[in-house]
Amino acid sequence: MNFYEGLGYLVFGSRLRRLSEAFLSEINKTYQAAGIEFDASWFPVFYLLSQNDSLSIKELSEATGVSHPAASQLVTNLKSKKLLKTTTCTDDGRRQLVQLTKTGRVLLQQILPVWEALRLTMEDIVTADPECGHLLPAISVIENTFRSVNLSDKIGEKLATLKAEAHGQNL
Repeated sequence: MNFYEGLGYLVFGSRLRRLSEAFLSEINKTYQAAGIEFDASWFPVFYLLSQNDSLSIKELSEATGVSHPAASQLVTNLKSKKLLKTTTCTDDGRRQLVQLTKTGRVLLQQILPVWEALRLTMEDIVTADPECGHLLPAISVIENTFRSVNLSDKIGEKLATLKAEAHGQNL
């Protein structure tokens, strides 16, 4: 058993981050090996825009579950690379609509086969070890639980109980 496995839920977030970083690193290696200048962190925006002609930054933020400033920053970064453009919404001049540029659409066509190969590879991995198939449903369950339970409040309650118990033993 390695260090992380032995600590259980104390390192839950660290293990998820390590897994995510390792996974994204492998995906980025795939893009590089294919000669495609694309970063895996751009995937949510490109995927959503592959399914929609345009979206507002608010819609991108809500769909991806990131803050509006984080979505805006990513859009600004991709605009500087000439992959996205923004236009003012005709219905509401305050809303900026995000779209792929011609360069962005060309890049999208290059990365679509990578996405398909990734999907097929992950299916092969799950088929080879069915235990892996439990991961996505388990992540969904814990995400839903975290939306309905205030984790920091629950930890605080446990901490107060532990302190009360320790105080009672010291008397």
